[in-house]
Amino acid sequence: MSQRAIYPGTFDPMTKGHVDLIERACNLFDEIVIAIAASEAKNPLFTLDERIKIAEKIFESNENVKVIGFSGLLVDLAKDNDAKILIRGLRVVADFEYEFQLANMNRAMMPELESVFLTPKEQYSYISSSLVKEICKMGGDVSEFVDPFSLSELKRKYG
Repeated sequence: MSQRAIYPGTFDPMTKGHVDLIERACNLFDEIVIAIAASEAKNPLFTLDERIKIAEKIFESNENVKVIGFSGLLVDLAKDNDAKILIRGLRVVADFEYEFQLANMNRAMMPELESVFLTPKEQYSYISSSLVKEICKMGGDVSEFVDPFSLSELKRKYG
């Protein structure tokens, strides 16, 4: 039986921490669906189509990764993609409280849906998309935090 897992997020921008989790998840599951949330309420820097393009470019050589955009409930996304596993990243203890609540709510709506929590490698544990955007916006060097293609797209956005 093929196991498909979904890794949802806004990925605005996709960081090396995200890439690390996805690559390691590929060792655990047959297929990883990177599900990029529209998240208009968060006012993302990149459009949904741009974020999809960035993720596709980063993982273009990985046949086990599929990139899609979505809006709506994670449980509906899981059902639509025949997935029973959600991959969630935990960087700090504060992430756990929210993710624990979310996992239980998702399980209440879809009992067969399991959340699998992965922690980033130590060198990526402090990286967040919002910090990367802020540093880049102020003219700082974020090359150690993002893939080269993400970096070029950030520079394009911020000039």
